[in-house]
Amino acid sequence: MSVAAVHGLEAPSLWVQRWTHLVRPGGTVLDVACGHGRHLRWFARHGHAVTGVDRSPEAIAAVASLGTALVADIENGPWPLLNGEQPRTFDAVVVTNYLWRALFPVLLQSVAPGGLLIYETFAAGNETVGKPSRPDFLLQPGELLDVCRPLRVVAYEDGYLAAPERYVQRIVAVRASGLSTDGAPARYPL
Repeated sequence: MSVAAVHGLEAPSLWVQRWTHLVRPGGTVLDVACGHGRHLRWFARHGHAVTGVDRSPEAIAAVASLGTALVADIENGPWPLLNGEQPRTFDAVVVTNYLWRALFPVLLQSVAPGGLLIYETFAAGNETVGKPSRPDFLLQPGELLDVCRPLRVVAYEDGYLAAPERYVQRIVAVRASGLSTDGAPARYPL
């Protein structure tokens, strides 16, 4: 098996790279289902404090030196990142190639005021080109838009990518923190 074939050692998602500039300088970043840490490495290199959570002890051992790394079964156990009874908040919550719909409320609650959610995963249609192919693991048309209604959507795409061949849905959404210091609405550079 090549090094790039191990989840988390391939290049960071172009979608994540594209929207990194919206994360507050030096801000905190949570990578959910982080694997071997391609996005943890990316954000750590850009000066962010990183936290990764994954159910694989091997994956977490591989990223432990980057920041906070937690082994947790987030599908069958409690959310491991709590501040009292509420989810801890981060300046960015990143999710790629992972879908567990029951986590959507917790993920949104984990986005700090002024923070953002960067989400990219497989969408309906992917069953025609490969795996995953089960509807449980494929977003339905507009699903991320519906989930992110409490946030301000900055960017959204839902479609087909040729290399590698796949159907994806992806979103960047910000938890508004109000007006900027000059009284103007916050600006999110595209």
